[in-house]
Amino acid sequence: MVDFLNEVDSFLYYPILLVVLVVGGIYFTVRTGFVQIRLFKDACKLIVEKPEGEAGVSSFQALMVSTASRVGTGNIVGVSTAICLGGPGAMFWMWIMAIVGAASAFVESTLAQIYKRKDKDGSAYGGPAYYIEHALGNHTLAVVFCVFLILTYAFGFNLLASYNLQSTFSAYSFYETIPTPEIVGIILAVLVAFCLFGGGSRIVNVTSLIVPIMGIAYIFISLFVIIINIENVPAMFAAIFADAFDFKSIFGGMAGSCMIYGIKRGLYSNEAGVGSAPNASASAMVSHPVKQGLVQTISVYIDTLLVCTATGLMCLSSGAEANEVVSGAPYVQNAISTVFGVAGPIFITGAMILFAFTTLLGNLYYVDNALIFMNGNKRPSKAFMSVFHLVCAAVVFAGAIMPMEACWALADITMGGMTLINIPTCMILGGVAIKACKDYEKQLKEDKDPVFIAKNIGVDDSKLDFWK
Repeated sequence: MVDFLNEVDSFLYYPILLVVLVVGGIYFTVRTGFVQIRLFKDACKLIVEKPEGEAGVSSFQALMVSTASRVGTGNIVGVSTAICLGGPGAMFWMWIMAIVGAASAFVESTLAQIYKRKDKDGSAYGGPAYYIEHALGNHTLAVVFCVFLILTYAFGFNLLASYNLQSTFSAYSFYETIPTPEIVGIILAVLVAFCLFGGGSRIVNVTSLIVPIMGIAYIFISLFVIIINIENVPAMFAAIFADAFDFKSIFGGMAGSCMIYGIKRGLYSNEAGVGSAPNASASAMVSHPVKQGLVQTISVYIDTLLVCTATGLMCLSSGAEANEVVSGAPYVQNAISTVFGVAGPIFITGAMILFAFTTLLGNLYYVDNALIFMNGNKRPSKAFMSVFHLVCAAVVFAGAIMPMEACWALADITMGGMTLINIPTCMILGGVAIKACKDYEKQLKEDKDPVFIAKNIGVDDSKLDFWK
């Protein structure tokens, strides 16, 4: 079964998703005039903007929910795996995916804002399913997207997050193949279940508190390791770029090359174009959809250019050996222990616990939105949600005891399904987001706080709940 999943995974990413992601990202980058770079300063300012109205989620809260899903175990284990299996050049391709992918993140989140729906209390909700249904007029495709989203975030990603967490304990002498993974799985499943039964507001509050703290601490520790090993930095960058542009090696073994691993793990980490973050960004109450589109580009940068880069450079500068045997958490733990000794692996374990916890919660926030859509825009019954949340907790336990390759393959395949629906949809509807961007910039030049009116860009507001 594992071999079959690996074959499907390899075929899906090369050549199919490789082409879709690169073409889509470049297309959005060119059509928006490199908006992810040009308006970076504005995006940073928008993070702290207060929400429109009392019922809305702020841009910062929406950013934290999306970042909670993006910034997770993949930022540690995913980067480590990419370097160990693909080579140091994988870092370069992660950076490219982040910069190009940020344009995709801008378009999908802007569309989610334009086509978001209004709840009874005046709050907003939405995501790809809603712009697929209301802009494309294809309810069936919207349902299929929701199915892939549930498979990805309730199962694929959560299986992997749980596995990644328990694998960090392999560095300790007390670790045994049985029963350590089972014990870790039970504890994590209980904690996740407790939070889930507390409701969606708890998810927002918990992630808003934990994500910044854990991200900043991890980056500073990584920077300290890099500084201590500063003499290795020139050789480190030389290795990254030499490997990244070793096209003979890349095309000689494409499926296992630094390019493919960089793209795979970059996509898994930042989720740009996957269609997940728009579910969070749609909830933000802003005066113009482009504001949230820009904020979500920052989320991609935080994930890849900050956290993933911190992991990769820390590992490569440390001089720790990278190979298949130490692929995953052990490589990162070996790297940090070169400076901090036995305290290093303990810190990584703590970071992994926080990363895994926030990832699991952020993932299931998205799943709730998909379930609501599939239930006719109504929240499923309490009985159904209780059973579903118990199933989600059971999945968390199962992930802790599954083989690593199976977890990675399932996560890649389910995520790939979402991406193959979302990116082409965004390319079809991209003109709307681009017109919105031009409207936003026009108002900025007039020294206005941009306010969006759908008719001003030729969008039929009869299909919208907002922007009239």
